[in-house]
Amino acid sequence: MIGTARGDGTVQRWGRMAGAVGLALLLIGCVAPATGSVAAGPPPASAAPASAAPPAAPPAEPSEPPPAAGPVRVLQLNLCSSGIAGCYTGRSTEEAAELVRAEAPDLITVNEACEDDLVVLRDALAEVVPGGSATSAFQAARDRTTGEGYRCVNGRQYGNGLVSRWPTGSAGGGGIHPAQDPDDPEERSWVCRDVAAPSVLSVCTTHLAYTVREVALAQCAHLSDTVVPELRARTGGAPVVLGADLNLGADGPELDACLPAGHTRAGDGGPQHVVATPGLVVADHRTIDLDGSTDHPGLLVTLVPG
Repeated sequence: MIGTARGDGTVQRWGRMAGAVGLALLLIGCVAPATGSVAAGPPPASAAPASAAPPAAPPAEPSEPPPAAGPVRVLQLNLCSSGIAGCYTGRSTEEAAELVRAEAPDLITVNEACEDDLVVLRDALAEVVPGGSATSAFQAARDRTTGEGYRCVNGRQYGNGLVSRWPTGSAGGGGIHPAQDPDDPEERSWVCRDVAAPSVLSVCTTHLAYTVREVALAQCAHLSDTVVPELRARTGGAPVVLGADLNLGADGPELDACLPAGHTRAGDGGPQHVVATPGLVVADHRTIDLDGSTDHPGLLVTLVPG
């Protein structure tokens, strides 16, 4: 916090003194007012001695995660919205917005989206949830040829996003997976946020590589071995929900092995999945047709404490 400092000194003058001694002037405590700004806050930390111990390691995940407060309904979408791929129709965003209005999910995880698609979905959710507000987050993929955000045909950034009926903060992060297909100009991204639901949880999404299976598996392992443990350590072991197009098929030992231990999941019979770490389990799921506007159905999953 920045504030303006003011001096509290005063100037005192003593008047003429009667008597034979004459006149004496005594000036006491003459202090001029100060001007300018100073930073108000805690004093700077003193430098650590050379022998100081190194910082402690991040806390380990608790063995018993805190229970969730109630059902969480997650809608996973792949909009095929770039304008580049053959599945593009230009209709998927509005079809998805109509689905959001009809189902009023708690969380929406979105792949193959342009940045402005997230605004449309956020506004659609805000229309139908109590309080009339929703939040969103977006993480662009990276263009290998430029090093900048990958772009949709409309010029907007292209990547993955999240929408929530509950408040979200900046904690959770996002970025580019370390493993990438060197022949694919699109470098795949991930994004996560902590969600102030009735009970704290984190939500993530990603769209893994489809060109090389080994790369997709490495990206999946990066989420499970690095991103998810860091989220859970910071929130005291609260559940993490991942909605994603994993490009690893409907099932199989490789998919099981790359996802977090003890997870529960539901899929669309293809590459899309909603995955939850311990603390939440799948109670129900169904796929929802988006009228041919994209090559992926909507996947709506209800998670409950368990």
